[in-house]
Amino acid sequence: MRALQDMPISFPGLFGDWEFNPDPIAIHIGHGVYWYGIILAIGLLAGLLLCLKQSKRYGLTEDNVLDMVLWAVPSCIIGARLYYVIFYLDLYRNADGSLNWGEMVAVWDGGLAIYGAVIAGTIVAFFYTRHKKIKLGAMTDLAVMGLLLGQCIGRWANFINREAFGAETTLPWRMRLWVSQYQSIEVHPTFFYESLWNLIGLLLILFVVSRARRFDGENTWFYFLWYGLGRFWIEGLRTDSLYLFDWTFMGEPIRVSQALSLLLAVTAAVMLFYNIRIKKHSRDELLVNQVAAAAAAKAAAAEPGAEEPLAPADAAGEAEEAQGPLEEEPQPAETQNEEREEPDGNAH
Repeated sequence: MRALQDMPISFPGLFGDWEFNPDPIAIHIGHGVYWYGIILAIGLLAGLLLCLKQSKRYGLTEDNVLDMVLWAVPSCIIGARLYYVIFYLDLYRNADGSLNWGEMVAVWDGGLAIYGAVIAGTIVAFFYTRHKKIKLGAMTDLAVMGLLLGQCIGRWANFINREAFGAETTLPWRMRLWVSQYQSIEVHPTFFYESLWNLIGLLLILFVVSRARRFDGENTWFYFLWYGLGRFWIEGLRTDSLYLFDWTFMGEPIRVSQALSLLLAVTAAVMLFYNIRIKKHSRDELLVNQVAAAAAAKAAAAEPGAEEPLAPADAAGEAEEAQGPLEEEPQPAETQNEEREEPDGNAH
């Protein structure tokens, strides 16, 4: 079910007859500058600024973050769109069944799947950290905070586009949308549910999880657990879910994001349990602590009066001096007797 984008939005259980009718196009130039793109850009910028500010807490530099973003942003956009198009392919066909490539790339009309962005971003992070010899877990621990903030803001783009809403409800915070000039529906504002869920998850990582972090990757697995649980619940309320082709489970079609959310949540729970209860990491293993230890050692070596490391030969010489003169080995008795004899004058 699709709602009309030129009809007002209202919350009759909260604000009575008050209505809000935003134009999806912010600036009418050419194809138009859409609020969808503007809000996503704001979310991206906010997430980037948060990661830049938090980078030192994870043993990373601002240059690491900026380099990663240059590769990740275009890859995530492509991944998010590709994921959406694959599972909604029938929406991008012409009347004769051929694919409409122009519609496929029209991201300004909506149609980005967050899981596609997460998958693409993870692949980029894997190769980037291998190239830079940085711990993958440290990079993703930082990235998921920016991702949560970006998701929190980005969901309001769905509000402007009148999309990503849930089934009909009579709850006080229900949202009224119009599906025709004469017919309205009152539905769950699932875009808001997810935005709020992401905000709570971000606060938990910032003020609880990251402060007691025991291993690189802990924030990351917590993100997959938290987001997976929330998305599994919220996806079950939505009416515009992507479905896993025509596959069914117990007679019901399988929602792609719901199945993936459950899988990620279970995997994350297992990984957290293993790394916290079984493997028992030391905080010295964290990249930030390794970087700090290396910096402290370098600073100590650079202090005035600090002894420079000795070459192997010099070190061996100092070791001999410290031990004192070596004792002579005992000689055989015959040799000692010969030494006691007086030398004669003809000795050569």
